[in-house]
Amino acid sequence: MNKERLMGIDFGMKHIGVALSDELLITATGFETVNWNGVDDTWAVNRIAQIVKEKNITGIILGRPLRTDGTSSHTEEAANSFGQKIEAATGIKPVLKDERYTTVLASNFMKEVGRSAKKQRPVIDQVAAEIILQDYLETLRR
Repeated sequence: MNKERLMGIDFGMKHIGVALSDELLITATGFETVNWNGVDDTWAVNRIAQIVKEKNITGIILGRPLRTDGTSSHTEEAANSFGQKIEAATGIKPVLKDERYTTVLASNFMKEVGRSAKKQRPVIDQVAAEIILQDYLETLRR
């Protein structure tokens, strides 16, 4: 019997952090940073779709990059477009989740565990995706 899992996505204009839940939907773990050129997201969409298929993902939580005052941003428009492409490629409509400050929280966490700024870059987007997904998992349990 296949177990279900959720995917968290921290969308950025150059890096897309991906985190996956465990099969019990309790914890989120960073999985991969998908790099793209900020112009053509075809490769990134295809990679996400491949992960969805390989890992039996049944739900996607997409970070919604709002400005700090809660208003829409250019990056949010790109994230919404990316979400629509993910839905077309996977058949899964992403749930949008406010992601304000997740990268700051991820950076602070990594500093606390002794990871320098230089060593953070390859995984910071994954950690931000973990925060987005873990927060969502916790709302499911409430």
